[in-house]
Amino acid sequence: MTTRRMKLTTKPYQLLTTLSLLALATPLMAQTLISDTDDALFTKNYHAEIRRTSMGVPHIKAANWADLGYGYGYAQAEDNLCTMADGFLTYRGERSQYLGPNALPVAGTTLETARNIDSDFFHKHLITNDVLNAMVAAQPQDLRDMIQGFAAGYNRYLRHLKLSSNTAYSACRNADWVLPIRSSDVYRRMYAANLAGGYSNFVNSIASALPPDATSKTLSTLTYQSAQTRAPELQVGGKKGVGSNMIAYGSASTNSGSPLLFGNPHWYWRGVDRFYQAQLTIPGQINVSGASFLGVPVILIGFNDNVAWSHTVSTARRFGIYELSLANNDSTSYMRDGKKVRMTPSTIAVTVKSADGRLAVVKRTLYRSEYGPMMNLGLLNPALAWNTTTAFAIRDISASNFRSFRNWLRWNQAKSMEEFIRIQKEEVATPWVNTTAIARNSSKAWYADMGAVPNVTAAQTASCTTAIGQMMAAYLPRVPFFDGAKSACDWKTDVDSVQRGALGPSKLPSLLRNDYVANMNDSYWSTNPKALLTGFPAILGTTGTESLSMRTRLGHTMAQGRLDGTDGYVGNKAGTEVVEQMVLNSRVLTAELFKAQVLPMICGSTTLTISSDPETGESFPAKLVNVSAACTALSSWDNTGNPGVRGPHIWDEFWRRVSLLSEAQLYKVQFSPADPIHTPRDISPVAASNLQQAFGAAILRIQASGFAMSATRGETLFVTRNQHKIGLFGGCDNVGYFTVACSDNRLDQGGYSMDGNPNGNSYMQVVSFPNGNVEAHSFLTFSLSDDPASIRSRNYTERYASKNWLKLPFTESEIHNDSGYRSSYISEW
Repeated sequence: MTTRRMKLTTKPYQLLTTLSLLALATPLMAQTLISDTDDALFTKNYHAEIRRTSMGVPHIKAANWADLGYGYGYAQAEDNLCTMADGFLTYRGERSQYLGPNALPVAGTTLETARNIDSDFFHKHLITNDVLNAMVAAQPQDLRDMIQGFAAGYNRYLRHLKLSSNTAYSACRNADWVLPIRSSDVYRRMYAANLAGGYSNFVNSIASALPPDATSKTLSTLTYQSAQTRAPELQVGGKKGVGSNMIAYGSASTNSGSPLLFGNPHWYWRGVDRFYQAQLTIPGQINVSGASFLGVPVILIGFNDNVAWSHTVSTARRFGIYELSLANNDSTSYMRDGKKVRMTPSTIAVTVKSADGRLAVVKRTLYRSEYGPMMNLGLLNPALAWNTTTAFAIRDISASNFRSFRNWLRWNQAKSMEEFIRIQKEEVATPWVNTTAIARNSSKAWYADMGAVPNVTAAQTASCTTAIGQMMAAYLPRVPFFDGAKSACDWKTDVDSVQRGALGPSKLPSLLRNDYVANMNDSYWSTNPKALLTGFPAILGTTGTESLSMRTRLGHTMAQGRLDGTDGYVGNKAGTEVVEQMVLNSRVLTAELFKAQVLPMICGSTTLTISSDPETGESFPAKLVNVSAACTALSSWDNTGNPGVRGPHIWDEFWRRVSLLSEAQLYKVQFSPADPIHTPRDISPVAASNLQQAFGAAILRIQASGFAMSATRGETLFVTRNQHKIGLFGGCDNVGYFTVACSDNRLDQGGYSMDGNPNGNSYMQVVSFPNGNVEAHSFLTFSLSDDPASIRSRNYTERYASKNWLKLPFTESEIHNDSGYRSSYISEW
């Protein structure tokens, strides 16, 4: 086998002197930043080896932490320069300076969509020098070194690209906003990731929170109308379906004698929050493989020699709102325990580029209370705008959680299940996720929703929730909406609380099981239906009061069906091969449960009279819709979303509309906490007319799309790479898919394209430790690179489309013997 080794040093590029580098960095260095001695903008002795294996997965090897970060920063930039540069621009609050004030981001992230100008004010307001210094102070020296090296590695690739003659990154390489970064940019990016469960969902409300003038109306003169209230997005990322699946089996449930973990975030396919896969190694100190967000230097989901873990988005609320009673004649002071408290003003300047290219400075004075930044709830309801008597502040528990990445770095090095759990209980740091884990030499599987969560009591909820909070409860369920005038309404701090106002580990749910634990974004309550968890604070999630999602129900049906031997696979043990097939089989639970029941209701005649579309709310003159072709296709459909199967788009369009009905309208048997996996069930006959309207509207949508009723899943659901459509499988979770590929495109807008801002299966891993070895298989569904010219922008996607799991090389011999092996040395001095 031929090994290609490249030594890339600074010597060919010494025309780029320190002086010219400083000139290149001037826009950044003009700011007052955290103190970075020997910062990444300045050259230092860095050395790293980047080994690439099949699909281009990088395995970074270095002698120390700074060098490891250097190699990882270089590899991420080599594969995702444009996306990363755009992200760093966002977190610095400089989008308006380079891209204009009114443009919207091109890719979805965990941030609420906002104009550049509002995004800039949001980030400058929240990510201050004080925050950055606190972030730095909380990190161990190893992680600080790694962050500094990461920034240097990013800059190293940028210099290499700008001086090279290749055609990589033609879309951005010469753009003025693609700049070198400092360590502080990496800290900003990491801190912003913490806020996805709170502040990030209120970008516009925080950025537009300005005090009223003297003529503003008071709440007493405005009528609160619930019909005018726009429900905020409480799901991380602000989009239904952005979440994850994970199942961890104990060794008693597997065929190898080892526990087994399946992890699968349903996450962004584009943008800076998407995952990047790598292995990071310092011999004797760390050897971890998995995935992190772009711009993050530690592995967030993955495995090492002894432990494997994954995450899903938690149902716990990570923020609360405080209603402030303002002081007389002073709309920027509020009363607390009878005393006047002044808000802290911050006058923020944002540089803005006009359409003709001229630069100007726009200023806003934004305010902060002791609880957190002020927010403009008038965006949710005009009656809730900041006025002369009342204002609102938001507190995000993760805003003062500087432990999260320290926690992940410790997990990256954990040597046993006991150590992994001990770290989780010591740090209580995950900002908005559940965790499952398995370990070598441990027979059980671990689950915990053990992270930063507000510590509010039932007594406080009863006594501190304001009248407005009670009215907003339908829009902000389980979010503490408290009276800021009373110190008694402050979040509590217990003996074991790791940070002020947070629940301690003794009040957070966990479960250690021999059979399995799982989470598919429903509450901790349903981690294992045979051991339902109860007795924890309400802010963590519901317990037996509302239906589980169809995806959760299917996930548990699959997990338990494997152990019962009722899933059609051989035996009754979980093994790598069976689990890999099981989690990609594209079953559609709603079709399995209800198709046979609804077909007689919707296919009893060849035509239906339709006068509305339940999905759009549109009404129109009655239309006669022929349902014969759709009924024929559904009758022969096998109830999966596999690539060659014909007709699943009919069910998708139909069930999306059906799911808008209330459970009381749709089902004969309502949800029962005694049987959460099998209820609600059975379609009610009284729903027939609604089902017919939904079916007819679905057919009209399909006819408008140009797709045949007999079209295959791969024709209707696809992603485009190099102008070539790659047919996919799965669908959206609200239709009942466990295998998620959810387009933001309507079928009549060119099909269910995953080219826009979709979400779905992303970094996928199946990990176990058989016979003392590490065995791991993975996908990175959207591929490693954002550069269309790179083979790494499509090769992994093509492999995923064929359901051909990649066996990951992990040991040194496996890496060197991989068929795709190549090695590059990067260094500078």
